[in-house]
Amino acid sequence: MAKKKENTVKQGKGAKIKRGILRFFCGLLGIITGCGLYLYNMLGGFGYVMTPIVTEEEYDTLEITEGSFTGGDVTSSWADGGHTRVYVDPNHPIIKVDQIDPDVENILVFGVDSRGTDDYRCRSDAMIVVSINKAENTVKLISLMRDTGVYIGDTDETASSSLDKLTHAYAYGGVGLMINTINRNFGLDIQRFVMLDFNSSADIIDLVGGVTIDVSADEVKYANNCIAEESSLLGIDPPFISSGGTQTLSGVQAIGWSRIRYLDSDFVRTSRQRTVATALINEVKGMSRIDQLAMIEDSAGMFETNMQQLDLARVGVNAVGGADNMSEYRVPADNMYSVQPDPWMMVVDWDQQLPELHAFIWGES
Repeated sequence: MAKKKENTVKQGKGAKIKRGILRFFCGLLGIITGCGLYLYNMLGGFGYVMTPIVTEEEYDTLEITEGSFTGGDVTSSWADGGHTRVYVDPNHPIIKVDQIDPDVENILVFGVDSRGTDDYRCRSDAMIVVSINKAENTVKLISLMRDTGVYIGDTDETASSSLDKLTHAYAYGGVGLMINTINRNFGLDIQRFVMLDFNSSADIIDLVGGVTIDVSADEVKYANNCIAEESSLLGIDPPFISSGGTQTLSGVQAIGWSRIRYLDSDFVRTSRQRTVATALINEVKGMSRIDQLAMIEDSAGMFETNMQQLDLARVGVNAVGGADNMSEYRVPADNMYSVQPDPWMMVVDWDQQLPELHAFIWGES
């Protein structure tokens, strides 16, 4: 009888332990689910833009439609907190391209040469391919020069027969035509994008408390000219840079510095853009997870993208994870182009440029 009672006690204790373990895992599952739903709903506030992606066969049967549309409301001015919406032309969907390497994702981050929220059908300005290699935990930034000569078109059959500047593709046919032109000319596999205007770029930099930049004495005057122009559009007093040296720049100051065009060359200008992008990634990397989540929440609606919520979370984690291994490249690279004077354009030596670009992104094959 005593032994039976002892077994009953042991069974009772075992049942309690099992119930305790079950409650623990149920609680843990609830926390994970709650955090997941919170993150999902939080990311749902971003400026998601439905941009059709079709196969080349589907493109051939596309019915041409009238007009174009943008990603959202374009009635609020920058001064009122508005942001320029991405320009989507239904006649130019993104052509589906298979991912070349499953471990390497190439995303186009670009700015627009806009002067307000209603100025959405404009030229693309900064164009940076962010190449994230999750296997090697690296991030590579590739600037595409806006004056690069390309054959603009969605497919080889629809491409222009003469060279035109890459910056014009967005104005001609929106984000779809721009991505298709980049993929065709540069042999890339871009399907996703993030678009910012001057205002949203500055806002995101301010969310991390500014970026540390080494400003030369010669750059101060030209940066302040850009700062004055942007501040006028935003309806604020210009936060001028007072002197050269390594310093923390606010969003307006950093974007003004990165837009300098008349001091040196567009090559140096794209280098400044990559410098700001690198500094921003490093600032985010140095934040706590709680602060990173708060920043994600606060930046909702500041940019336009065709990435869904979970894509944004995945890309963000991979990009921050590779922040310690960042490298830069520019297209066209030195000694891989010639200059056409009228109209001024960089004519790429594709036989040299493409192998080097692809090796930089995917490694030697």
